[in-house]
Amino acid sequence: MFRLGHYIDAIIRMKILKTLILFFSLAFTALLLIYLLVMRFVPAFGGDLTAEQKQQFKQQENFQNGKFVNRRAVPEPLNLAKFFELGYAFFTTKVVNGKPATAPEVITIDKTEMEQYTETRLFWFGHSTFLVQHQGKNILIDPMFGQVPAPMDFLGDKRFNDSLPLPPHDLPKIDYVVFSHDHYDHLDYQSVLQIKDKVGQFLCPLGLGNHLRRWGVEENKIIELNWWEEKKSEAFSFACTPAQHFSGRKFSNGQETLWASWVIQAEGLSLYFSGDSGYDTHFKSIGEKYGPFDLALVECGQYNKLWPDVHMFPQETVQAGIDLKAEKIIPIHWGAFKLAMHPWNEPPLVAAKEAKEKGIPIEIPKIGQAIQLDSLVATQGEWYK
Repeated sequence: MFRLGHYIDAIIRMKILKTLILFFSLAFTALLLIYLLVMRFVPAFGGDLTAEQKQQFKQQENFQNGKFVNRRAVPEPLNLAKFFELGYAFFTTKVVNGKPATAPEVITIDKTEMEQYTETRLFWFGHSTFLVQHQGKNILIDPMFGQVPAPMDFLGDKRFNDSLPLPPHDLPKIDYVVFSHDHYDHLDYQSVLQIKDKVGQFLCPLGLGNHLRRWGVEENKIIELNWWEEKKSEAFSFACTPAQHFSGRKFSNGQETLWASWVIQAEGLSLYFSGDSGYDTHFKSIGEKYGPFDLALVECGQYNKLWPDVHMFPQETVQAGIDLKAEKIIPIHWGAFKLAMHPWNEPPLVAAKEAKEKGIPIEIPKIGQAIQLDSLVATQGEWYK
């Protein structure tokens, strides 16, 4: 009797185990199917490299085993344990002053005056987005006008401000758009849709053009470059230069597109834009090849000791400006979104103190403030305090 009962219990346990395995297999299959359908039919996730492109990129030194790589072997591959560690830290860490109690002031830009302007100036739209005007031409850098840096709004926190200095539909004709990489806080689907018909050329790192093509940008408007490659157009020279970061818009295509910084030069203008980058020797190399710069727009936000190789701390921002041989620096990648666990205004506070100690001029403009290269406005005070 005992043996028979034991045998029956074993059969029951086996059936329960089989039922659980079947349940979890079906659940996993359903989730995988949903994921694949979302990736296929939600355009915000962008495009993927083709087999032909991967074959072509094999010739590039910074493309290895189907992925782009940094000059140093960073960051470490993000395994499942590390992914959950980062996620847990981000969502459970209580940050005092992580968001401003009152939204930062936004200075409204006059649409008509902007269309008629022919000299040299810049406007910061918050985070890493800039509009550069020079000799009657307009250049947009990392245009991110959306409210949430995510493929769908419920996946991220809203922008600190509800408004922009100038709505995208009121922007003048844009001669050039420059992208640094394909993360959502730099390459925004809805922003591209709003501006693509008024843009002359899109310049981007290798592979990123696939996203633009999926979103309806014409092939003849897209120029893709590798590090140290240059494109001359009209009176401008654009150089795609190294950065130390990573890329990807979904779990399946990490590092399939390149990340970069940019040098923009013309008569009377020498500008550097860092994109996202950890601190490394590439800043010095860029400074030696293309410097000195009138102005360097250098990443200074969304840093943490958990990811020190892909984002700079403010002290490193200042040192990067020195390495670049920049006459002045403006700290960027802050002021619009909460993407890390530091106080929202810590980046400019620390960078300003470090710049003063190191003796390099620094400006921290308000969002929408006109920035003149020859006399950067310093009358706004330490508004970020």
